[in-house]
Amino acid sequence: MTKEQKQELKSIIQIQILTLTDEITTIQKLLQPIKKDCALDNVAHQSLKQDQNINIQRYEVSKIRLGKLKAAYLRVDTNEYGVCKECEEDINIARLKLIPESQYCISCMNELGL
Repeated sequence: MTKEQKQELKSIIQIQILTLTDEITTIQKLLQPIKKDCALDNVAHQSLKQDQNINIQRYEVSKIRLGKLKAAYLRVDTNEYGVCKECEEDINIARLKLIPESQYCISCMNELGL
């Protein structure tokens, strides 16, 4: 991987970290406890609880991805970044641009069932 490609990937990761951080902040605001409101019927209350469960899942997935992106950012300048952890071949640059925290090439991901 060239120095220019690594710099481009660092920029992509920085943008994704900022975007995901903003998204997490927005989701956190939606995670207020739901209190039973007399004006709500049971169906409306259940709908609010389902929405909150979805937001909790989005929050958890986003936090995990944010951690992976931060770790990838720290690895970009090392020789291990962009190399598959399984077969030790280079990960396709297009894949890294799309999912910069990737640690496996597509072939190994499919073989490992990830």
